[in-house]
Amino acid sequence: MKHMDAATQTPRDDELLTEKPRKGATGRGLKRVREPNKPSKFAVVLHNDDYTPMEFVVFVLQEIFHHPFDRAERIMLSVHNDGVGVAGIYHFEIAEQKAYDTAEEAQQNQYPLKVTIEEIRQ
Repeated sequence: MKHMDAATQTPRDDELLTEKPRKGATGRGLKRVREPNKPSKFAVVLHNDDYTPMEFVVFVLQEIFHHPFDRAERIMLSVHNDGVGVAGIYHFEIAEQKAYDTAEEAQQNQYPLKVTIEEIRQ
């Protein structure tokens, strides 16, 4: 029996075309299936500066990130005291949109609020 490449030759009637036997799990009819990776999460991070008022940061956290006043105030204090604060954790597209909306709002109000997106390693 000969193994022939179907793309380059055609078998004659008196020759048999066979496949090589499969090895391992695929030979037994079992197929390895990889688990899909879970989508990464991204943190929207607000950075402290000397010009953006605390009230504006609370406003952004309430309006764009939909935090209640108490949580918005805690995040704002974290930004003020620690230099950075996590406004929220989202999938990439949502984090990107919220960061863009925050930067737009800051720019419209002439504040230099810096917003970044950081991937969370799991």
